[in-house]
Amino acid sequence: MIFNSFPFLIFFVVFLCAYWSLKGRARLWLCGLASYFFYGWLNWQLLWLILFSTVVDFVAGKSISGSESTTTRKSWLIVSIVCNLGILGFFKYCNFFAQSIQSVATQIGWELDWATLNIVLPVGISFYTFQSMSYTIDIYRRKISAEPDFVRFATFVSFFPQLVAGPIVRAGEFLPQLQSDREYSWNDTVEGFGQILLGFFKKLVIADSLAILVDQMYQQPEGYSSLNIAIVATLFAFQVYGDFSGYSDIAIGTARMLGFVLPKNFNFPFFATSNSDFWRRWHISLSTWLKDYLYIPLGGSRGGRWMTNRNLFLTLALAGLWHGAHWNLAIWGMLYGLAMVLEREFLRKFPFELKSGFLGFCIRWTLPVYAIGFLVLSLIIFRSESLGQAMLVFGRLFSLEDLSPSSLHNRIPLLKGMGMVMLLVFGEFVCQFVSLKSIFAKVPALRFIAYAVLLWAIAIFGTFAGNAFLYFQF
Repeated sequence: MIFNSFPFLIFFVVFLCAYWSLKGRARLWLCGLASYFFYGWLNWQLLWLILFSTVVDFVAGKSISGSESTTTRKSWLIVSIVCNLGILGFFKYCNFFAQSIQSVATQIGWELDWATLNIVLPVGISFYTFQSMSYTIDIYRRKISAEPDFVRFATFVSFFPQLVAGPIVRAGEFLPQLQSDREYSWNDTVEGFGQILLGFFKKLVIADSLAILVDQMYQQPEGYSSLNIAIVATLFAFQVYGDFSGYSDIAIGTARMLGFVLPKNFNFPFFATSNSDFWRRWHISLSTWLKDYLYIPLGGSRGGRWMTNRNLFLTLALAGLWHGAHWNLAIWGMLYGLAMVLEREFLRKFPFELKSGFLGFCIRWTLPVYAIGFLVLSLIIFRSESLGQAMLVFGRLFSLEDLSPSSLHNRIPLLKGMGMVMLLVFGEFVCQFVSLKSIFAKVPALRFIAYAVLLWAIAIFGTFAGNAFLYFQF
């Protein structure tokens, strides 16, 4: 079941009515069972995976919390990590590494006839394994206590609004919200509904409309001009943003209508002032997870300059591989890791306190342009089906041939897409300086006008093809 489908609309309306009509354990059970139904709608045969992760981490969490023996605590933590990463590694990377080894062997003259398995990638496995695994790690670090109620813990792991594409929720943030009944709030309902509308606008109007143009270009890049590829590559960055942040908005808004608060996952990333600032604004729940559970355990910035750069590079490289079992994604992550290291070294040489005068002005304006430019170029590798296709797209882009507007394919849809992107950017620019929440509180009529405009835009310009969200594949 996906958010932009009629079955989800029916499911959520029925669930919402039943949810607010129940209390206590009955409501908790309903939430947990509905979450399993939601996930099972996508593929019921893989429900055992999420149940297995839940049982393992519930038992591991109680065992870690109930023991003072360092050996016992560490052993159960290892069980949790091995089980979670083992499941993730098998279902997501088994065929990838087998095919890669076979390809390398062929290149050096060895014949390996390995039969790859027909493994189905479970939707959202990267998200719920990270979420469940962080629970046992936090207990081991004595940041939180073990959850004694299995139903409550199972609901935390499987909570359907953010189950398949985040945001990744920490146990310390969400479990306390499950320990008592949420009180109905009309304000939560209205604000949650508005965030859901915004998410559907980003997905159906922005992302899915741009996807048509992007898919056409990547089907036959050799037929596109340099200017055409530059525009489409830029639009793809906004397609990814509209698709993923749209999902996050729907998830956060849906949870809000149920009385829950989920963490913000995006913070105007296209106004980032550097690559590092971009990663603080983009997919915040993943970047903070990687920082807390990978970068810092590797040593963070405590081991000197070389070690810090190594840890930073490894974190971004693994972030790329987290996105999928594909060499393009691994290279994309490594390129971002290298860019972050180089940026860090540059800013070390030119610290902020020395950024004054003409040099300071140039640095302040060059870094944001560089950050977004690097994002757009790196996403060519991210989007391409192979390295060969990525090189073909880069070749056409930097050939600087056919820079005339007359060389553009699908000029009217392209102009429409560019117009929607500019509207989105302008809206987010304004929202950085103006609090819509405060304005709506002072003039309630403006809220309903804004909602009506969003509904109208979705109805008129939305693409209702039932396209899955991009991050479902991760």
